[in-house]
Amino acid sequence: MSEHHDGDGTPPGTQDGQDPKSPDARADAQPGTPQEQVEAARLSPDELAKKVERLSAMLEDSTSRARETQERLKDTHDRLLRVAAEFDNFKKRAAKEREDAQKFGIERMLKDFLPVADNLERALDHAEEHDLRQVIEGVKLVQKLFESSLAKHGVVGFSALGQPFDPNLHEALMQQESDAPPGTVVSEMSRGYKLNERLVRPAAVVVARPKNPPAPPPEGGSPPEGQK
Repeated sequence: MSEHHDGDGTPPGTQDGQDPKSPDARADAQPGTPQEQVEAARLSPDELAKKVERLSAMLEDSTSRARETQERLKDTHDRLLRVAAEFDNFKKRAAKEREDAQKFGIERMLKDFLPVADNLERALDHAEEHDLRQVIEGVKLVQKLFESSLAKHGVVGFSALGQPFDPNLHEALMQQESDAPPGTVVSEMSRGYKLNERLVRPAAVVVARPKNPPAPPPEGGSPPEGQK
């Protein structure tokens, strides 16, 4: 039987003179890249089945790994949510503790000073019933108890009397003529106090200044009385 040819002499189904029965023509008719098509054409059915099985195993392994990764990400996300919640609770507790410290931080100190107030009140109540010297002794005991309570909390009073004036520790209220060296504290209006070596209140003091020399007598006049 004769083959039918197109006008150019090429058999039907061919392109650019290519034989449709050739391996290249069969490869073009199969899906996939040319290299895959060539490899698939060269594999036997058993080899092809093994390759499919191997690819399926790889796909299953990849899917399993993706599932494990997703589970780990979920666990990490849940753990981070718990940490965030715990941190938020910690901030709330810390804020509450700071608030309580501001409100009730002096409670322990207050308990130590309440006996001082009680004893002072008793001394005033019995002042008219006792001798003045006994009242003074009672007030001195109250003062000692007060100072002891202050020292228990790190508050210590200091005296500036007789010391050189120190602007870091003393507050000069005025100057006074004195035989003491100039700049010396000659009087103390109130004591200074420190809290754990930090200045809480400077001592209010009076500072010495040189005495003014007597004015010279007027020329030709008599000296002041007592200087003859």
